[in-house]
Amino acid sequence: MRNPATLFIVILCLALSGCTSLFFQPMKPLLRTPADIHLEYQDVFFHSSDGTRLHGWFLPATGGEDKARGTVLFLHGNAENVSTHIGSVYWLPDRGFNVFLFDYRGYGQSEGTAYLQGAMQDIEAALRWLQEKPDIDPASIVVLGQSLGGAMGAYVFAHNGQSTALRALILDSVFSDYRQIAREKLADFWLTWPLQYPLSWLVNGDYAPAEAIGLYSPTPVLIIQGQRDAIVPQHHARQLFAQARPPRDLWLIPGAKHISALNQPAIRDRLADYLSKLRGQ
Repeated sequence: MRNPATLFIVILCLALSGCTSLFFQPMKPLLRTPADIHLEYQDVFFHSSDGTRLHGWFLPATGGEDKARGTVLFLHGNAENVSTHIGSVYWLPDRGFNVFLFDYRGYGQSEGTAYLQGAMQDIEAALRWLQEKPDIDPASIVVLGQSLGGAMGAYVFAHNGQSTALRALILDSVFSDYRQIAREKLADFWLTWPLQYPLSWLVNGDYAPAEAIGLYSPTPVLIIQGQRDAIVPQHHARQLFAQARPPRDLWLIPGAKHISALNQPAIRDRLADYLSKLRGQ
């Protein structure tokens, strides 16, 4: 097989059929800890349902967990690990919110190898760990998922009976369907453009967040989407919003790229206000 184009297509087909290579890009080394950015934290090790040992960080709200205004379970995107994704949520403890962020299997200090069904088991285990933590109000847990993390979380909690146990579901830069986003990425490259439909059918479409998000009502759903997101175009956010049932909100953020909306101080203020109002409802 000496033709580079043929070799590329074969490799791509293998990646798509396995799904893991396409959607998961884990990194093992931790580049920093919360202490490096002057945050109080607890190192947490817990187990997924199949026994895989997972690692995370619990960031208590400033002033102590007993005075927290709520707790955020953060589900990061497909690349790197918690040490880089902490940049999206490090500001929340100062606003009065606990944060629990963790790595799926294969990422950071979590054991195992990343794959879709395993990562979804890990998400279930993370929520269970929070709900069983003695000093956490289980009725005040909000899930904030970015990109792949949000896609997985939206499906998991809709199908394991936990959707109404959450205080809210917040999705940032989340695609609506695995098969659709794979097709769009294939269409971006001239070599795979003619094959975008046949190759995309190799992707498992059983876990589409668009098919799950309507199951959350009466739990509030907030969808955040950057209008300059070149990775997950904003029509995915509109599709998710169309499938969600009230109470629901859609924030389209001018100038924001993929998972960058929370870099803006104004959006952080807006989200903190949203979380505070949830507590009062």
